[in-house]
Amino acid sequence: MRQIDLRLLADNWIAYWHGNSAKRIELSEATDLYDFTYVEPEKLWLLILEIHSRDRSIAIQQVLSAGPVEDLLAKHGESFIERVEAEARRDPQFAKLLGGVWKSTMSDSVWDRLQAVCDRRGWDGIPE
Repeated sequence: MRQIDLRLLADNWIAYWHGNSAKRIELSEATDLYDFTYVEPEKLWLLILEIHSRDRSIAIQQVLSAGPVEDLLAKHGESFIERVEAEARRDPQFAKLLGGVWKSTMSDSVWDRLQAVCDRRGWDGIPE
């Protein structure tokens, strides 16, 4: 696995989602997180935290929750749920980010624990 600068990847991932179609073509590699999701979930976790710390806009929170966060918990939930819970308790904005995660293929136990710490206000028409 090649060395990755997570800060640069986070910046490019964010720029991709805020960009126009030309910018998205230029930065499309930044959204290919397959290796992180399946091979290096620790790096995916660190990337999630980096992206969340850099951009808390609605647009980024929507794609972060429905993409990398959901993928991490669906594939590696048992290994990461404690860290997710701790981060949600520490950072109310992270708890809000978790409100946009769908169950997907995550286990019932991980899903139940996620539901206990997420803040669904502002998602799916739930008032703030």
